[in-house]
Amino acid sequence: MPDKKGILITFTIKSQKFKPSEKTFFFRKLYGWKQVVPNENKVYEYERSGILDEMPHRRVDQSSFIVPEDNFDEIMDFFEEWHSKVMLKTFKVLLDEETKDMFDDWLEDDE
Repeated sequence: MPDKKGILITFTIKSQKFKPSEKTFFFRKLYGWKQVVPNENKVYEYERSGILDEMPHRRVDQSSFIVPEDNFDEIMDFFEEWHSKVMLKTFKVLLDEETKDMFDDWLEDDE
């Protein structure tokens, strides 16, 4: 079986370049969020997806994650929108069996 490659993406935001609402928008668009809507008798919760919910990924830390090499262009399109406010580094990595299997399972579930 050939090695499956991924891309490790790490980023740092340039806080001084973000307005507070922009920072929230950036992270919500990337990671998604849970919306809580209180009503008189009940609280409704909605999961709002981010760009990473649309592709297989493995979160490594708060501002780093691995995506399959096939999804690199898509995630880079997102970061290109924020290039003046985010410092980004990328590293090619070989995926271990567990991560490779997780990505394969994610893709099978999506079909």
